[in-house]
Amino acid sequence: MLVFWRQGLVFLATPKTASTSIETALSPLAAVVVMRPPQLKHTNAQKYQRQVAPFLGDPKGETFVTTALMREPIDWLGSWYRYRRRADEVPEKSTRDLTFDDFVRAYCQPAQPEFAKVGAQATFLTPHGFRPVDYIFRYERMELFVKFLEKRLGTTISLPVSNVSPTEALSLSPPVKALLQQHCAADFALYGGLAD
Repeated sequence: MLVFWRQGLVFLATPKTASTSIETALSPLAAVVVMRPPQLKHTNAQKYQRQVAPFLGDPKGETFVTTALMREPIDWLGSWYRYRRRADEVPEKSTRDLTFDDFVRAYCQPAQPEFAKVGAQATFLTPHGFRPVDYIFRYERMELFVKFLEKRLGTTISLPVSNVSPTEALSLSPPVKALLQQHCAADFALYGGLAD
C-alpha cells in the first residue's frame, strides 16, 4: 500500500498484480509506504475504509482516492498456482504435485485446503457494505494505469519487472473452467466491466 498524501491518492496492492514493481518505482514519491508484512502490504478496500482512512484523517473515505489493479481471474489464479510451485514453498501451501485443474477445483471448494486459500479479487476491491476502490485498472492494460498515475502524481513513471512467477503455459479443462466461472462470478463480472 502506498499513500500519496499531497496528491490525495492511495494505491491498494492487490496480490499478484505487479505490486512489488509498482512499490519499487513509486515508493520514493509516497508519504507512506507499507511493503511488509504481506497482511499490511496487501490492505484491501474494507480494511482501508475501516482502519487506514480514519488514521489518515479521512473518516468517510472522501479525501483520498483509491486505485488498484485487477488481473483476469484465470490468469490471476494461474499466477498463484505457479508461485506456490516454488521449491521453497511450505508443504501445506505447495502446488508442486497438482495440476492447474486440481488447484482450481480446490479453490472452488467451500472449505479450501491451505494451498488454495488465496482470497478473491472482487472481495479485495469491492467488499460488500464498504466503498469500493475508486479506480480499478486491468493488470493487462498496465499502460493505462501508468498514464493515470503519471497524470495524478505529475511525473513520468517507468516500472521495473520484479517478483515474477515462473512462466508456464496453463489451461483449464472446460468443466473446471465452467466451475470457476460460476464460483467466481463476481470476479468475472467486475473484470468484464472494467474500461479498456
